[in-house]
Amino acid sequence: MRQRLTLLVAMLVLAATIPAGVAGATAQTQQDDCSFPYTVTDASGTEITLDERPDRITTLNPSAAQTVWELGGREQVVGVTANADYLDGFETKTSVSATDGFGVSVERVVGTEPDLVLAPNASQTETVRALRDAGVTVYQFAAAETLEDVTEKTTQIARLTGHCEAAVEVNAWMEANVEAARTATADVERPRVLYPLGSGYVANTNTFISAMIEASGGTNVLAEFDYETDYPQVSDEIILQANPEMLVVNSRLANIYTEEPYASTTAGQNNATVVVNTDYLNQPAPRSVVFAVRNLTEGFHPDVDASFVARSDVTVATATPTTTATATDTPAATTSADSTETTAGEQPGFGVVAALLAVGALVLARRE
Repeated sequence: MRQRLTLLVAMLVLAATIPAGVAGATAQTQQDDCSFPYTVTDASGTEITLDERPDRITTLNPSAAQTVWELGGREQVVGVTANADYLDGFETKTSVSATDGFGVSVERVVGTEPDLVLAPNASQTETVRALRDAGVTVYQFAAAETLEDVTEKTTQIARLTGHCEAAVEVNAWMEANVEAARTATADVERPRVLYPLGSGYVANTNTFISAMIEASGGTNVLAEFDYETDYPQVSDEIILQANPEMLVVNSRLANIYTEEPYASTTAGQNNATVVVNTDYLNQPAPRSVVFAVRNLTEGFHPDVDASFVARSDVTVATATPTTTATATDTPAATTSADSTETTAGEQPGFGVVAALLAVGALVLARRE
């Protein structure tokens, strides 16, 4: 394990210092030393330049805020959205959420006088445009569909905020725990799993949530069906046909297994659920991936002993993390197996946002 983690950290150092597509010695040098000015093109195709490290950062979704926190940049953050409230020090930041509970207030964001705004891919085009028209520098992210996307997002946020070395450690911690889960569950029988989000919406296979399920030793039953969208709304008949053996449920929907059609599935009849804190299941950020993967692994395979790694045991200097997690490192999951970012407008990476708002499905409220 130590040898594998040493190689992993070395690879992450390389990935963090040499971004894909960088051309020319000047660009590579500015990346290698994490220096400024820094020019980059975001997911919207907009090129932005940061002349110096941003001292005032506003985040438009909780996953971006969580990532900055993990990188050690909390003091740089001046504005956050309401559902980043689980982060230490949240109360000292300005809320930029809209008063009606949906999305963000352009006026509030501008009022934080940010040097940089980190925006999710699902931010409304008019919101991003209004911020840019007001002279605000906005970096918009692409949707996170894989765990590698979360790693890349962390590296990019670190580069934008001046915390490149921290990204090496954070990504090593995240990937070491994912690898521990994959290794521990490589030869065990995989339960057929479904993650319902309410109102018939479920997580498809092309999502980072499904990637966490797979890494934890489960199989997303939606792979048996031909849905292209990330979070499709499916009929009761399809859910019954899929007939999952276990349900992954977020902490706001812990009892959904008692409702139809889920109550009539094998999972519902056996009360076979794994409950994961919503903040750690729906947000593509390092802490969320680590805690969700640990909890899912323990829920799917309670008899498996995975060598999870504590954050404090991963450093660039040693590259030799120990394999014993501290008792307080992982929030406990609630598993029943014997019988067994945010307001709704703050949900990047989830293509069903507009439709869910239309039906008032606020269960998705704390995503991203």
